Amino acid sequence: MSLLLCRLEPVQHPYYVEVLGIHIYSSQELCYIIYNNPLLVMEDFLDTPLITFIREELDMEPLARKLQSLADQKNNTDAMLLLILSECDYYTESEINRFKQTLAAYHKYHPAEYLKAVADALFQKKQYGKAIVRYQKILEIPKDKVVDDEFLAKVYHNLGAVYAQMFQYEKAFRALDQSYVLNKNPDTLKRIYFLTVFEPALAVRERYQSLFTPQAKEKWEEELSLARQNAMAAKEVAALRELFKKDPVKRMKGAGEMINQWKQEYRGMI
Repeated sequence: MSLLLCRLEPVQHPYYVEVLGIHIYSSQELCYIIYNNPLLVMEDFLDTPLITFIREELDMEPLARKLQSLADQKNNTDAMLLLILSECDYYTESEINRFKQTLAAYHKYHPAEYLKAVADALFQKKQYGKAIVRYQKILEIPKDKVVDDEFLAKVYHNLGAVYAQMFQYEKAFRALDQSYVLNKNPDTLKRIYFLTVFEPALAVRERYQSLFTPQAKEKWEEELSLARQNAMAAKEVAALRELFKKDPVKRMKGAGEMINQWKQEYRGMI
């Protein structure tokens, strides 16, 4: 992206982007969110509260008026998004044209492909609850040339991965089981094995036990060991280590703050 001058906007009430679980404090941040999350702003993003935020907090009355006019005409989401990018002078003309092409490409997707792309984007943003809703909607779509066994296997696979991230291992297993039945993907089998490690009480069918060969388990255990080492080096773990070096009073206070932060993050995920 080119070097551009930024506006100074004394925002009193930031705008909360529910689909991403973050607050916006400036027009630059608004443009950045739009440009880098096209799939997540093509639906239910451009609403009256956002237009009000642009008018009252960003003090961009002309832009808000144009957006309201487009909103009144219905089905003008693309035009509204492009208008914001153009009026805020944050991205260059060539960058905005590329964004326009990206929107056009998504509009050509099969409904199931589009839903999966949105769900995958939400998964990447750790918006797990919202991702699950989209994946489940895909499973309601009748099978056709696009929604075949291979496609559904990917949906079930990702659904299982989301549940695993939320520590809902039984649901994760059921989804991964469906995925493996459809396409026998070795990566799915590996993830099912990982679930048995994370949750030993998980009732895994006997046929999987026979598929967990000694050679495969040795390889997977090496992957798990490396993952554990990387986890121990994570900044969250480092923060915990520093916390336990403090005196009891500061330790309890820090632990409370950390737990509250985790609670907020988890609520955002669901």
